[in-house]
Amino acid sequence: MAVATEEKVLATNRAAFHNYHISAKYEAGAVLTGTEVKSVLDGRIQLKESYVAVREGEAWLFNAHISPYAHGNRANHDPLRTRKLLLHRREIEKLDQASAIQGMTLVITRVYVKTRKIKFEIGIAKGKKLYDKRETELRRIVDRETRAQLKQRNR
Repeated sequence: MAVATEEKVLATNRAAFHNYHISAKYEAGAVLTGTEVKSVLDGRIQLKESYVAVREGEAWLFNAHISPYAHGNRANHDPLRTRKLLLHRREIEKLDQASAIQGMTLVITRVYVKTRKIKFEIGIAKGKKLYDKRETELRRIVDRETRAQLKQRNR
């Protein structure tokens, strides 16, 4: 019997899609403590200022805020600690090469559960200029208005 690969999205980084053009995406696991896992499963993770860096052949997640677990005791975790990401060596090398290109950065786009494991989606991103952000917002407004007009017409 085949097992369905159902994904439950726990958090998305909407600021990353607003500030960057995402070109490629990679899936990574992470080394988390028990209280971090419980907090992430509750959806108590903030990815807005987070980024990924490759240091000494390993991928690390910086500035991801995972709130302390509500029922945790003195063994609770530090909310802003640096967390190691689990990737294959070739994927880490590709991420390192992509981040070496000027203007490219590595950001976490979403966190989800896949086959009972917490996964982080890493996006290779290039920063948007102000006019790109305005153009994206204008396109979103035009799409919203056309959908409303089509809905009105179909009534």
